[in-house]
Amino acid sequence: MRYGIALDLGTSGFRCQAVELDSKKTVATAVTERHPIPGMNVIDHVNYAMEVGEDLANGLMVTAVNNLFKEMAIDLSKVEIIAVCGNPFQLSLFQNIEIRDLAYAGKNKVKALGIVSPDRNGAVIDASSIGLVGMPNAKVIIPPAVTHEIGADAIAMMMMTDILKEKEPCIVVDYGTNAEMALVVNGNIFTGSAAAGPALEGQQIERGMLAAPGALSEVAITDKGWRCYVLDDTMAAQEGDLIDPLTGKVIEEGPVHGKAIGITGTGVIAALANGMKTGIIANSTIKTEDGYLTLQDGIRISSKDVEEAGKAIGALRCGFLTLMDAAGLWVDDIKKAYMSGASGLYVDPIKALEVGMVSPGAKDIVQFGNTSIGMARKIIFGEITLDELREFAKKLLAQHVMFATSEFFKNLYSVEYSLWCGGMPWSEYNNMLAMYNIKPIPETVDPSAIQHKRYAKRDLPDTEECKVHIIQAGTTTTGALDGCIGCKKCVKECPENALSIIEKDGKNWAQIMTDRCGGTACKRCERICPKACLKTLELRPLA
Repeated sequence: MRYGIALDLGTSGFRCQAVELDSKKTVATAVTERHPIPGMNVIDHVNYAMEVGEDLANGLMVTAVNNLFKEMAIDLSKVEIIAVCGNPFQLSLFQNIEIRDLAYAGKNKVKALGIVSPDRNGAVIDASSIGLVGMPNAKVIIPPAVTHEIGADAIAMMMMTDILKEKEPCIVVDYGTNAEMALVVNGNIFTGSAAAGPALEGQQIERGMLAAPGALSEVAITDKGWRCYVLDDTMAAQEGDLIDPLTGKVIEEGPVHGKAIGITGTGVIAALANGMKTGIIANSTIKTEDGYLTLQDGIRISSKDVEEAGKAIGALRCGFLTLMDAAGLWVDDIKKAYMSGASGLYVDPIKALEVGMVSPGAKDIVQFGNTSIGMARKIIFGEITLDELREFAKKLLAQHVMFATSEFFKNLYSVEYSLWCGGMPWSEYNNMLAMYNIKPIPETVDPSAIQHKRYAKRDLPDTEECKVHIIQAGTTTTGALDGCIGCKKCVKECPENALSIIEKDGKNWAQIMTDRCGGTACKRCERICPKACLKTLELRPLA
């Protein structure tokens, strides 16, 4: 038996599939709950790696990948090829090569520091050379990047969809924590990457979780109440309870009653769209007696959840409009929108359009699955070669729009923030755009005017026949705390329950699970420490 492994190093977590090379049969699928490096987006991961050192950050990633491969329970010694996809930072850190050129937006800073960008034109390397264990004969194929900002995940997004064949302007988005997007206009490609955050994948939501068995993934309005849908062991959505959205009361128990343990990003979007449509949610406020929107099995949506989802949606919409502005187009010019990635495939496209997750003005929506895994599988089977990927990358006429330094994006986001977090009513949205001399966008969506096509049943192929294995990606980091008085205020302050304080050898020690930690953008535990003795970046993995 000979095996290949397709590996997607996503910003919110890792996914892999093992396939038999001769039969092309998928034999195992494994995913991590989160990313092993502390933080909720790629910027957090970059900051962490810059602060603690690339070797440590690389070690966290490689440990998680080794644990992921082990979970698949195949004979790893018979793995011959591993194809990897991810954005440039994830792939660079996985290879343990220079990342500082990715960290700084300005070329002058990179030049002043004497940083030399490494070769990112694709590579074939021995698995053992990057710390992958038990696979002495395996080769790892790393796809090329178009530029240091546009990586293999963006190439996959464009190669696996039909976007480059389109004759009219269209936009494609790989929905995730770091949402890559591309606007294609007359053969020219305008790319951008919006740090949308993890809310659209179920994280930073009170009862949120990544897509996994037991996750509430959809909510539909019926004439009797709201019908909830829950993922089963094959990741298929099954009919759950019918509930009263105002009280959370169960009107009718469904076949999977009692089995919902959390809610995915797609479930959050569905609840948000339904709430906005029925007036239960207005100006990010939930108008129920207890201030919560309660769904199946006590899973509830809070106003804070609405704000978190809104900030992610706002970043996406700002990205769409910023790319259009760079291309000299506006919403009426972009009729077709491609949605890829887990969130892009599973979310109801009409609800996504209604809340602002899809390009305004889209009339034709096409949904794809995980394009990174899809391309990695084609590489494994020899259907796409490294040379073909390099040639594709060279031919792309891409203009990258740096959202982080765009004044247009910044102005737009101030409008979005006012909408989702400042109590501004939707009726004032276009008036506020006019203050920045930005053209208006459509205020309503006509569902009957939307064409829709879905290219895949599952984000990951073949999961109907083999169970999806889910593991924790994190490593425990620890360190003694000089001056700690054991008040544990830091533990109570941690929003992700990542931190614990234990006593050992007469001293208090901090322990953090790296995949749950909010990273450099959070540090709430450090700020609340009365003795300022907790320094999370000084903690190291257990020997």
